Amino acid sequence: MTSAPQLSISISPHLTALAVITDALAGRRRGLPEPWRAAVGSRVGRPGHQAVRPLAAPGYSVVPDSLVPLTPVGADVSVEAQVSALHELPPDRLITDLEQAFGPGPLPAHWRSAAERPASWFHGYAGALADVWSTVEPLWKRARALLDREVRRVGVASVRGGPELLLGALNQRIVHGGSGLLIADVEASAYDLGDRRIVLVPMLAGKDAVIVSLDNEEAVWIAYPVPGAETLWSRPAAPAHDELSALMGPVRAGLLCAIGRPMTMSMLAADLKIAPSSITYHCDRLRAARLITRERRGREVWVGRTHRAEELLELFRRS
Repeated sequence: MTSAPQLSISISPHLTALAVITDALAGRRRGLPEPWRAAVGSRVGRPGHQAVRPLAAPGYSVVPDSLVPLTPVGADVSVEAQVSALHELPPDRLITDLEQAFGPGPLPAHWRSAAERPASWFHGYAGALADVWSTVEPLWKRARALLDREVRRVGVASVRGGPELLLGALNQRIVHGGSGLLIADVEASAYDLGDRRIVLVPMLAGKDAVIVSLDNEEAVWIAYPVPGAETLWSRPAAPAHDELSALMGPVRAGLLCAIGRPMTMSMLAADLKIAPSSITYHCDRLRAARLITRERRGREVWVGRTHRAEELLELFRRS
């Protein structure tokens, strides 16, 4: 890079949602606390789980641009705007973006099912993004002071001529030096950014989460964990049931709180006044998130909380 890079900052929460999706649902772990993985996993439905699977295929870090149709270059982007944009994209946009990402020839195996049904993939991914945001939004609201502090930090670095130092301190997986920008990922590479400006996007994500886009001709954007985010992940909230309801929905929060001791499905249905078929559906989702166990004893199915569920509940009990 021939001169010091020009920095700006964007407060665009949809990249936080994407980082959480990749960590909690797709399985590329980047430091998200286990209780939050459990909360996110229990909130997202089957189409969303299926749509995000390609995002963390072993050996790949490249993804199609369709994941972020509205970039944070030029303006902050809300999650709602991002979800609306995903619903409006024509299905063949995914095919075009996949070809651009992976070149000519057969697509990687993990993207083939999405390419066969692109409209379904867009719907599932948009739904996952919305569901994850409904879980993470309360945390984002509590992070206002951290985000404001980060805006000031980036502003000071830009004005006082220290952007290189700031870039080198964003995350241990990002190095900036004479050879350009080095990103340590599944496919570690160095990039010459030329004279393009850099848009920094702070996220509430695991400590090792980094998302970078280099395709824009005018600017590069780098999403990284905002300093101090770990203080929010572990902060208890109160009351527990109300916060859990915001995280995973009132029915599943009620189920999880109700199972203080092992209970049968019929007992749960009676206590919560919910139809047995609905209990079964919600228990399926909680079991998929490894929050409950089910054991058949004769004609009855007994349900109990897992250690993972106890950690989640403890996180949101009054301190």
